[in-house]
Amino acid sequence: MPADLKSIRPKLHYAWIVAAVTFMVLLVGAGTRSAPSVLIVPLEQEFGWSRATISFAVAVNIFLYGMTGPFAAAIMDRFGIRRTIMGALALVATGVVATIPMRESWQLVVLWGFVVGAGTGFTALVMASMIATRWFVKQRGLVMGLLTASTATGQLVFLPLFAKLAEAYGWRMVAATLGCVAIATIIPVALLLRDRPEDAGVTPYGADKAHVAPIRSTANPFGTAFRVLSHGLRSRDFLLLAGTFFICGASTNGLIGTHLISACLDHGIPEVAAASLLAVMGIFDFFGTTASGWLSDRFDARKLLFFYYGFRGISLIFLPYSFISFYGLSLFAVFYGLDWIATVPPTVRLTTKSFGEENVGVYYGWIGAAHQIGAASAAWLAGIVRVETGDYFYAFTFAGSLCLLAAVSVLFIGRGKPAEPLAVPVRA
Repeated sequence: MPADLKSIRPKLHYAWIVAAVTFMVLLVGAGTRSAPSVLIVPLEQEFGWSRATISFAVAVNIFLYGMTGPFAAAIMDRFGIRRTIMGALALVATGVVATIPMRESWQLVVLWGFVVGAGTGFTALVMASMIATRWFVKQRGLVMGLLTASTATGQLVFLPLFAKLAEAYGWRMVAATLGCVAIATIIPVALLLRDRPEDAGVTPYGADKAHVAPIRSTANPFGTAFRVLSHGLRSRDFLLLAGTFFICGASTNGLIGTHLISACLDHGIPEVAAASLLAVMGIFDFFGTTASGWLSDRFDARKLLFFYYGFRGISLIFLPYSFISFYGLSLFAVFYGLDWIATVPPTVRLTTKSFGEENVGVYYGWIGAAHQIGAASAAWLAGIVRVETGDYFYAFTFAGSLCLLAAVSVLFIGRGKPAEPLAVPVRA
């Protein structure tokens, strides 16, 4: 290339490399979390465990995934994102591979519930919120949308593969594959991920020359997490954000992510076809969530959330009637997929607006914990509903009704008295 052209060729900002590695980590985490939806029936058939028992292990996984979030944010802030994520990936790999020789249901709870749940809690959207706010000034909403969409892409990439592996070779091959992928992901994290822009000798993308890097935290991460929680519980906006995100988790990861394949099998739809439906949701969610990030840079986040929750509620109430035909279920997959996790970018924006850019990781960690508590509750209770009633009708319609409640609730965020500043700074 001629020298004059080299001189005008734009240089890729290192923030985009960090975003790409983060997307890969989140994708692997999403694939790991989506695997139980494929494993429920094989485990039920091999060991004779009830669906409620298996759902309990999944619920523990989802609960730990969420409750790890605020502490993960504080730990990453104190000790660095790269080292923390490398350790988390090693923990995930250990947990999923150790399930291969298991014989008792309590081992599933311990390994997949506690070990994998805690490990994936570090490879969660709280990491995405920290990367987006640290590395980007411009295009922050778009980047948050893209990173959030990794959950959808994880489904798209992994679920059909897992379904085929489980059908052809058994569920143990799924666990072995996940372990290998988690270990392999450590390599790009070690080589390319950096904790902060100044570690790569740059300023955040879109920042001006006067940008001042925030002081690195030396505070105890556990103390920081609990100080933030105590402060948040005194804020109406925090309670509204956490409450609506609880409903978000209950109506996505916990219900659809865990039980849709099982519900399809109840209606005679093969497992691979059902997994493909979730993959279709992943395709449309990628575009829906990315668009949501773009929209959250430009429009009132409350109005966006009102539309998202309302649309999701109507879709879930329609779902029990869509099993009549594969066409109806496909229609649900398209419309629900567009809205799967489109709520995340505007929720992060409202959290940032309410509590500040420097603290968004830990605050969003607790709000994300509420999301996963909702997901864990739905995963477990929907399994019980299935056992007691023989289908998922009441689980789907109740979740849809909760979403309509959330649609109204989000309109009150930011309407009252602003929260008092945190008395003890998050950053020491």
